[in-house]
Amino acid sequence: MIDNIDKNTYSSVMKANKKSFKPKKLSSAALKTIEKKIHTEQKRIHRLIVNIMHAIRGKNDKIKLLLTALLAGGHLLIEDIPGTGKTTLAKVLARSIKPYGSSKTKHLHYQRIQFTPDLLPADITGVDIFDMKSKRFQFNPGPVFTNILLADEINRGTPKVQSALLESMGERQVTVGKKTYPLPAPYFVIGTQNPIEMEGTYPLPIAQLDRFYMQIDLGYPERSVEVEILNDTAGIQASAIRPVIGVTDLQRWQQLCAGIYYAPVITELIVSILEKSRAHNEVILGLNIRAGLMLLACAQAWAFLDGRAYITDHDIKSIAVPVLAHRIRLKNPAQNKAVIIQQIVNTEIDTYAQQKRS
Repeated sequence: MIDNIDKNTYSSVMKANKKSFKPKKLSSAALKTIEKKIHTEQKRIHRLIVNIMHAIRGKNDKIKLLLTALLAGGHLLIEDIPGTGKTTLAKVLARSIKPYGSSKTKHLHYQRIQFTPDLLPADITGVDIFDMKSKRFQFNPGPVFTNILLADEINRGTPKVQSALLESMGERQVTVGKKTYPLPAPYFVIGTQNPIEMEGTYPLPIAQLDRFYMQIDLGYPERSVEVEILNDTAGIQASAIRPVIGVTDLQRWQQLCAGIYYAPVITELIVSILEKSRAHNEVILGLNIRAGLMLLACAQAWAFLDGRAYITDHDIKSIAVPVLAHRIRLKNPAQNKAVIIQQIVNTEIDTYAQQKRS
């Protein structure tokens, strides 16, 4: 069937696609207009960051990465030991955002799933229950029907249960039986896993890891911050956080992020990074095109948070490790994925800089 397609038709389709996906060249006046819109949002963004910092102290860089994943329209995986603030971070984010005016709740809906080996897919997505009065099956929604979902210790769930999240994360919908149900917007999944305790765990498959735009760790706070936390045990708790922005603000920011300009040389840089990861002699599974798309989306969000209407190579360098490192597979698992990715990115950016000078 494909072989029988007329060459002229194929050529016209390819030209149309090339024209559609080519980033538009913006004039300096257009860039200034977009940048002006972005600057008007900076006070609200700062208000949101400060609100989260009330409960998560000394983690400004991690908060920025969290917001980058959220504004890019993706999901976040946090791999760290217990007690570093992973659950609190998810709660505070939900409590910082006010839903639509007609909603009965004061903040975005938040759900937490504790993954265990005996958890079932229906415990996550929901199930059809037969109603004796109506003599019909009625759908009872699971905890995925929320705005902010914390998938706690996701690697303790069986592969079958982990896969139950795939459709919801990738397509913002859930299929149960013969019916498909849309998930509420916004929908943001924060997955967590403990890197120390491996007994009774099931490593996330590539397909699952690929759905997370970023993987980060929170780590221990600095000494001065730990002292401050211990001296202020009666400080602001997650339950005391109040909304400082609305969901309409968040959606407007996401639209602005999608409009951040990137020059053709930026896409060339990203493709070079993808290609070098596949050809690296220590890598057995390199980066796919989805990784490139997510890197581009996160770079747009990162530039937005910095108050710019365009992406620079510094944006790519700043977010490359959290966006890309968890997606590759190394010949020697003992090697550090972050180091490999950073080496590839640094090499390609140096090449980019030399071309820019010449």
